[in-house]
Amino acid sequence: MTVVEAALSWLNTPYHSMAKLKGVGVDCGQLLIGVYEEAGRVKAGEVAPEPYTHDFHLHKSEERYLAWVERYCDRVAEAEPGDIAVFKFGRCVSHAGIVLQWPKLIHAYVGYGVIISNYDAAILCNNRGESRLYGIYRVRR
Repeated sequence: MTVVEAALSWLNTPYHSMAKLKGVGVDCGQLLIGVYEEAGRVKAGEVAPEPYTHDFHLHKSEERYLAWVERYCDRVAEAEPGDIAVFKFGRCVSHAGIVLQWPKLIHAYVGYGVIISNYDAAILCNNRGESRLYGIYRVRR
């Protein structure tokens, strides 16, 4: 199964912080883990982030989410299907989605669940309409 096929199988899963149950609940970080596990790119249980609150980015400046992504991925210049797009909300990187075909990505978003949107969709932009995209990352092989 490809990363994109695995990601699409999570579509419409409700949002739930710290959950990773397809069809039941997932957040954006746990979606990445679940998808890459299903696609066989990481071993089940190999990636386990420390507990976090859904609004950590509003109160902390430490780049914990980005550090977690960079532990397994390298930053790349151009997006390919299966790459990870990371976004900066609040003080630090705090959201990510999986690239389907640029500019479309699939991600779990509070109040929406797992959805498909462009990287510059209104929910991923600041109040000036600018995308919060921080960078594109690719899981190491």
